[in-house]
Amino acid sequence: MSDAGDWVGDWSARRAALSPDRPALTDATTGESWTYAEMDARANRTARLLREFGVADGERVAVVSRNRPELVDLVFACGKTGGVFAPLSHRLAPPELAELFENVDPELVVVEEPFDGDVADAVPEDADVLSLTTDGDHRWDDFGAHVPDDDSPVETPDLSTDDPFMFLHTGGSTGTPKETVLTHGSVTWNATNTVTAWGLRPGDATPMVFPMFHTGGWNVLTMPLFHVGGHVVVARDFDPGEVLNLVEEYDASVLVAVPAVLRMMTEHDDWPDTDLSTLRFAKSGGGPCRRAVMETYWDRGVDLSQGYGLTECGPNNFAMPDGWDREKADSVGVPAMHVDARIVDGDGERVDQGEVGELELRGPHAAAGYWRAPEETADAFGVPAVDDPTTVDADDYWVSTGDLCRVDADGYHYIEGRKKNMFVSGGENVYPPEVEDALADHPGVSEVVVIGVPDDTWGTVGKAIVQGDDSLTVEDFDSFLDGRLARFKHPHHVAFVDDMPTSGPSKIDRDALRERFGGGTE
Repeated sequence: MSDAGDWVGDWSARRAALSPDRPALTDATTGESWTYAEMDARANRTARLLREFGVADGERVAVVSRNRPELVDLVFACGKTGGVFAPLSHRLAPPELAELFENVDPELVVVEEPFDGDVADAVPEDADVLSLTTDGDHRWDDFGAHVPDDDSPVETPDLSTDDPFMFLHTGGSTGTPKETVLTHGSVTWNATNTVTAWGLRPGDATPMVFPMFHTGGWNVLTMPLFHVGGHVVVARDFDPGEVLNLVEEYDASVLVAVPAVLRMMTEHDDWPDTDLSTLRFAKSGGGPCRRAVMETYWDRGVDLSQGYGLTECGPNNFAMPDGWDREKADSVGVPAMHVDARIVDGDGERVDQGEVGELELRGPHAAAGYWRAPEETADAFGVPAVDDPTTVDADDYWVSTGDLCRVDADGYHYIEGRKKNMFVSGGENVYPPEVEDALADHPGVSEVVVIGVPDDTWGTVGKAIVQGDDSLTVEDFDSFLDGRLARFKHPHHVAFVDDMPTSGPSKIDRDALRERFGGGTE
C-alpha cells in the first residue's frame, strides 16, 4: 500500500482506524446500519469490483440511482482506485442521459433497477452495466453478485489534490447539464471549511435529504461528516413527515434542506409533537428561505440560518458567526475559513460596500472546471480554455457565481438573486428576492416568484406568480406593499399556480415559470 497521497480514497480506512465502532451510515429504507470499520471493508470489496471493470486512474463509473449505501461504497472505492465517481440524475429523460453518458464516457455504469428502462435507452451499446436490484427481474447482472468477498486493504495509488475525484453535473434547466470536475483537493477543502466554519463534531448525525446526484447530497454534509466521524442516514425517498421522524429516531444534530422541505416540515401534522431538541443547528440552501419559516424553527429552539453554495465552488462558502444577530437572518453570513469572496461590477472591478454586484469566490475548495467544455470553463472560472481543467493551476482565478450580492458594514453577505433574474423598471434595478420576501408575508401567499415581463411604459415590470389564494389581485398586493417597498418594485401583474414547478432537489424552476408566464398579462 502507498503510504502517502491517498487523499479521499484513504478517508474510509483512516476513519475506520480512528473510530472503528462508531456508526457511519444507516439505510432508513431497510433499517441496516454500518460502522466505519464495516464501511471501509465494503469500500475495499467495491474497489476490487471497480478494478475488474477498469475503473482506475481517472476512468469513470457512472451511477443512476436514488440514495443507497452502494453509492457510498462506490465513492470510497473510486478514491481507493483513483477512479472518478459520476452520479447522474435519475430524473433526466433518456436523450438527456444519453448526452451525459457520451460526455462522461464511463468504463462502468451502475443503475438502480427502477431506472433500467431509461438507462437502456441511453447507455452506449458496448458499455458494461450492473444493476442495483430491488425486487423482480432486472436487465443486467446484479451489482452485488460481482462484489468479491475479499475485504482486506487494497493497494491505493499515489494521488494529487489536483486529480479528479467526482463529476457532478450542474442543475441547469436548459440544455444538457455540464459535468463539473471536483478534485480530491476540492472535496477535502470543502469538508475542512464545513467542519471548521459550521462546527461539525464527531458523532453528529443527519438525515440526508438531498439526492446523491447533486452536490448537496455529497458535499453539503455527507463528505464533511465522514471526514469528522459523523453519522449519515439515507433513504430511497424522503417526505417531510419521515424527515421529522428520523430527526427524532436518530437524535439528529444537524439538518440541511431546501426551503420548500423546511417549510413542508413545519406544515406537517407531526411538527408540533416531534422532539427537535437534539438539533444543534439547521441550514437552508438552494434558494432564499422565508423569514416566517425561519421564525417557526427559532420558536422551537432550532438555530436555522441560510447557507450558500454552488456545484462549481464548495458548495459551503459562508457561515453565521457565533451569537449572530437575528436581524442578519436574510444574509448567508461571512466567508468560511478558506474562502475568498469579492463583489464586482460588469468590468470586474470591486464595488463599494453596500452596493450590489456579482459575487465571485476563490479558494482551494473550488472545482477545477467543466469536463470537455473549455469555453464554458474559461467563462465561469476565468482559466485558459482546455478540455481537461485539472491541468490548469487555478489558485489565482475567481469563480463567477452569476449571483448578485452585497456586503454590509459587518461583513455579512446578502444574495440579491441571479444576474439573469434582475430586471430594470423605469431605470431602476429590481431584485426579485426582495419583492418575493415582502409578498411572502401576505397571509394568502404560500409561495411566490417574481419575474420581469415587457411593458410599453416602463420597459419591464414585475409579475408575481403565486401559489395560494387565487382571489388576490394586483390592487391587494399594492395595498399590502405600500410602506414596505418602493412603488417601482410592486408587481404590475399576478398569475396563479396550483404548485410551483421544480428542478434539481426541490428548487423552484424559474425558467419554466418565465417560459409560461413571461408574456406580461396572463
